[in-house]
Amino acid sequence: MNQVQIAVVGVHVLDTHVVGITSIPEGSQGQLVETIRLSPAGTAGGTAVVLSRLGAQVHSFGAVGADAMGDALLAMLSREGVDVGGVVRKSASQTSASVIPVRPNGDRPAWHCVGANAAFGLQDLDLDQVVTSSHLHLGGPEFLGGQAAAELLRYAKTNGLSTSVDVLAAGDPGLLAWVADALPHTDYLLPNDEQVLGFTGAPDLLSGARQLLAAGPTCVAVTQGSKGVLIVSGEECFEMPAFAIDVVDTTGCGDAFSAGFILGRALGRDLRAAARLGCATAAHVAGGIGTDAGSYDLDAVDGFANNQGRQAN
Repeated sequence: MNQVQIAVVGVHVLDTHVVGITSIPEGSQGQLVETIRLSPAGTAGGTAVVLSRLGAQVHSFGAVGADAMGDALLAMLSREGVDVGGVVRKSASQTSASVIPVRPNGDRPAWHCVGANAAFGLQDLDLDQVVTSSHLHLGGPEFLGGQAAAELLRYAKTNGLSTSVDVLAAGDPGLLAWVADALPHTDYLLPNDEQVLGFTGAPDLLSGARQLLAAGPTCVAVTQGSKGVLIVSGEECFEMPAFAIDVVDTTGCGDAFSAGFILGRALGRDLRAAARLGCATAAHVAGGIGTDAGSYDLDAVDGFANNQGRQAN
């Protein structure tokens, strides 16, 4: 395929996964665990990794601290083939980081430090560099604020890019109002089910998705964990089921879905095929520890999806 150019803007995080946690030790006691692993993450950083794995040329824009964690995060992204020339260093902030204890069933509560993501603003972006790509993915518009996010997305649309937005924070009507200006310039809004219900107060997911669609985006793709995804646009409304797998770690599955779905659309696939690619990509990521676990590319993910489809039939 011709290599798709995608600009990924927003939240970059260094994750530390601690696998095999069943409880927090009392007092100052210790506990042996299966694995401790670092990985690049965030609604921008994690999505960038998966997009690069799937064959896109990814240009990442965001902020990390001028610290050792920032060095590590940038090195990991670069090793994945992500262009990090647009990531700025903030000397007054640490690199955003999370510590994620992963339970045996794949659940993963987290401790998180916002760090440099809170210091990232429109002034840190070279907009003309951003629009050399064909698609803009904004992960965490709430950090920019609605007006700045709208300016960025509007500029991208004016220059012929398609756009997608993934909100990081939990669903809250006030947060939706905070980023509302960005939605009319959004082709694909990518919330999860809890966010949709929290943003809208709707009695069910479909009603909530339709409320969000009325706020401006062309399409709303709602991830539902093990249930798959709900796609709502002006022309289509359908659910795409998740693939049945043995879950290891669900960290980054939303970012992985976003990457597969975005790439599918950029390659000209219809909404159903793009949603299927997103679900298959999320399944690959859930089978390992972190977004960058294992080895996969577009052919492998497509092959997995096709094989699972044949088994289902």
